Amino acid sequence: MAEEKATATAAAPSPKIAQILDLVGGLTLLEASELVKAFEQKFGVSAAPVAMAMAGAAAGPAAAAPKEEEQTSFTVVLKEVGAQKIQVIKAVRAVTTLGLKEAKALVDGAPGTIKEGATKEEAAKIKDEVEKSGGKVEIK
Repeated sequence: MAEEKATATAAAPSPKIAQILDLVGGLTLLEASELVKAFEQKFGVSAAPVAMAMAGAAAGPAAAAPKEEEQTSFTVVLKEVGAQKIQVIKAVRAVTTLGLKEAKALVDGAPGTIKEGATKEEAAKIKDEVEKSGGKVEIK
């Protein structure tokens, strides 16, 4: 029943709403941007993308609770080389597109970034390969 009311209201807006819609429709992009900023400041809200707002509304109260964002991009850093430097160089070459000279320079200059923007699985694979060869790796 409440759904029917909401649909009826959305289909025929009140005169005030129609007037506001006409005013907003006549704004330039710059003016619309200023309007959004004014709404954010006055009401203490932030303009979220429509897809996110719709997903949050569809999911209900369970999704409304703020969740800690899960990290999706990782940086793999070679911390220490260990005793088997040549094996570590081979491992670095195997998990990257670096040539021999670049891989050797990375290993010699440890600590150094092996890969930036890696997925969680990719970062774990790189860490596993390099640590098998004797190096110490940190995932950030």
